[in-house]
Amino acid sequence: MSFHDELVAQTMRERDSLLSIPLIQSALAGRIAREDYVAFLTQAYHHVRHTVPLLMACGARLPARLEWLRTAVGEYIDEEMGHHEWVLDDIAACGEDRAAAAMSSPSLATELMVSYAYDTIQRGNPVGFFGMVLVLEGTSVALATRAANTLQASLDLPPNAFGYLLSHGDLDIEHVGFFKRLMDRLDDLGDQAAVIHAARRFYVLYGDIFRTLRADGVRLAEAA
Repeated sequence: MSFHDELVAQTMRERDSLLSIPLIQSALAGRIAREDYVAFLTQAYHHVRHTVPLLMACGARLPARLEWLRTAVGEYIDEEMGHHEWVLDDIAACGEDRAAAAMSSPSLATELMVSYAYDTIQRGNPVGFFGMVLVLEGTSVALATRAANTLQASLDLPPNAFGYLLSHGDLDIEHVGFFKRLMDRLDDLGDQAAVIHAARRFYVLYGDIFRTLRADGVRLAEAA
C-alpha cells in the first residue's frame, strides 16, 4: 500500500464524521438559508487568508533532506495566492458588505484550526501541515462543486456568488493528484506519522467550524 493510500485509510473514520455533519448534509440537499452560506464564506475567508502564510512557514521549516518538498510548497504558494479575495468577492455577490466581512473576527473553531496549523509547523514536524492539505482539498473535491450547484438553485443567488466553491472543486481535483504524488515520496516514518496525526486532528477541527457555524454567527432556521 502506498503511503497516500494508507493516509486515506487511517483517517477514514474522521473523514466520515466530518461528511456526516448535519449542516453539511443540509447544504448538499439545498436546505440551508442564504445567511448560513454567507457565514460559511466568512469563516472560509478567515482560514483561507492564512493559507499562503502557512505554506511559507512550512517551507521555511522543512529540513534540507526534504528540499524537493520545499519546491512543491513553492508551487502551492503560486496556486493559492489571492484566493481569500475570491471568498470576499462571493460575499459581496451575496449582497453583503465585503469590507465588514474582512474586518470581522473568526469564530472560535476557525481560530483554533488556524492556530493548530501554525503550532504544527512551529512546534511539531512541519510536514504535518500536509494533514491540513489533505482535509481541505479532499473535502473540496468531495463537496464543493456539488454543494455550489445545489445551493445556487435553492438560494437564488447569482453564479458569481459561488466562485470559491466552484473554483476549488475543480482546482483541487488537480491538486489531489499532485498531493498524492508528494505523499508517496515521503519515506520517513516520522514524517508519515506526523501527517496522519495532523490529518486526524484537522478533520475534527474543520468539522467544528460547521458544527458551530450557526451558534457563532447569526442563528437561522433551515430553509424549508
